[in-house]
Amino acid sequence: MSSNILMTTHNVHLRSRSGLRARRSERAGYSLLEILVVLAIIALIVAVVGPRLFTQLDRSKTTTARLQIRSLEAALETMRLDIGRLPTTAEGLTLLVAADPATVNGWYGPYLSEKLPADPWGRPYIYEAPTASTGASTTPGADGALQGPAGETRPKVMSYGADGTVGGDGVNADVTSATS
Repeated sequence: MSSNILMTTHNVHLRSRSGLRARRSERAGYSLLEILVVLAIIALIVAVVGPRLFTQLDRSKTTTARLQIRSLEAALETMRLDIGRLPTTAEGLTLLVAADPATVNGWYGPYLSEKLPADPWGRPYIYEAPTASTGASTTPGADGALQGPAGETRPKVMSYGADGTVGGDGVNADVTSATS
């Protein structure tokens, strides 16, 4: 009988262990409802925060364009001091990184540490010599810089914004050296 009691005690012990395992496996993991609730909360957060993040990203691209334009203007000014003039509209910003020394006296470039940057939207910056927009002729000023009407000496460096076309509002607005 003692072996029978021992056997019964052993079986009860085994059953209770397997019962615990069964209950644990039923509770292990997450239910589909719990997962759906978490996904709904994540979707709500993305719906509220997402547009604000994209707006901030657009603003940061405009700010980056303004900073790059300022950098390009500084490089243009350094080059103007070396060669005594600004590049023509035809020469453009590429004169900052490459020039034929035989045709451009005093060029000590490149005036940018890296290649010519694209605007934040992946398009090249637009360069216009000081009088390209008015069509008037240029004359050398007292310091040798080209001057347009009313002594205009600043070149126009610009990006057409997110849409890549002239004009626009918001992120599509043109970013120019005049607005930077």
